[in-house]
Amino acid sequence: MRKDINAIKRGTVEIISAKDLERKLGKGKPLNIKFGADPTSSDLHLGHTVALEKLKTFQDMGHNVVFIIGDYTARIGDPSGRSEIRKKMSQKDVSDNAGTYQEQVFKILDRKKTKVVFNSEWFDKMAFSDLLELTAHSTVAQMLARADFKKRYTEGEDISILEFMYPLLQAYDSVQVEADVELGGTDQIFNLLMGREFQVDKGMEPQVVITMPLLEGLDGVKKMSKTYDNYIGINEPAIEVFGKVMSVSDTLMVRYYELLTDKDLDEVKAMDPRDAKIKLAKEIVGRFHGEAEAEKSWAEFEKVFVKKGLPENIEVVEVNQKKIWIVNLLVLSGLATSRNDAKRIIHQGALRINQEKVVDDKLDLVMDREYVLQAGKRKFKKVRRVSH
Repeated sequence: MRKDINAIKRGTVEIISAKDLERKLGKGKPLNIKFGADPTSSDLHLGHTVALEKLKTFQDMGHNVVFIIGDYTARIGDPSGRSEIRKKMSQKDVSDNAGTYQEQVFKILDRKKTKVVFNSEWFDKMAFSDLLELTAHSTVAQMLARADFKKRYTEGEDISILEFMYPLLQAYDSVQVEADVELGGTDQIFNLLMGREFQVDKGMEPQVVITMPLLEGLDGVKKMSKTYDNYIGINEPAIEVFGKVMSVSDTLMVRYYELLTDKDLDEVKAMDPRDAKIKLAKEIVGRFHGEAEAEKSWAEFEKVFVKKGLPENIEVVEVNQKKIWIVNLLVLSGLATSRNDAKRIIHQGALRINQEKVVDDKLDLVMDREYVLQAGKRKFKKVRRVSH
């Protein structure tokens, strides 16, 4: 059992409590490991997979995962870490995202050992009096003691009564699925502990709470997020994922090994950093795209970034002008999000045309031939004039 405990503890921030966890594991029967996710976006990134990898660890030990898709709670929006009220989502967006979530999580979890449930199954059936009863399990003082609510309150920012309901609903999920253990990020600690309180109030044995760290993004500082554009999406093209992993710092690479793999960290640290990074990139690409794509991405990476070749398949963009300002062309081709972004790319020396660096943002390109544009290390587009 000690080996199992060590595997579970790896990479965690806090276990409340470790003694309770050992006691539950010592019973020798499969535990219900709860994890909830609100389908607020369509794509998952590596930051989301930190908890999923820990769930897989439990599955490999013979335990059962209860994956709750918060299609009901998503309509409220989790206030954790928020500085303002979330915008409400439509039912269609929630349903569409829920479908993609299941497709993506089973790239990590064992479908046969995972029970997927939607919390609308019980909340939609609740009478108004039942919902009011939930509010008796907490006080306004408790809610305002929560760090993010406290900050918003002291700064005069609005907090909706609906947001106060969110931790109560997440806690009630634990009662419904009879959770033995619940996993979540460090920003979820208030909600997770509320689940323990609810279970005790209902005469149940309280769940063990395990918090996982928020994975740093490619910048190595901020948490991985689409908002910060520092993420690695698990549905991104294989070569894009491979290249992004290869771009991380050596320190961050070890962190990714710790949280995203079960590899021995002493062995990783003893490896040549570049070799370790290649191995990590292969493993991550292989996990989400298959081993064949991992090998292909490695070969493509070597060709483009080591041997300075070009990718095999570059998207072609056609323009109808005889001459076009390079700034407009970068935006038109999708290599830049705006004119200011295009100028930034040029001024940073990150633009190449037919593999030659371009630093003049006043350049007008005569469209009498096909050009290969490269913005940064991984973005390529072919541009040519529309043929008539």
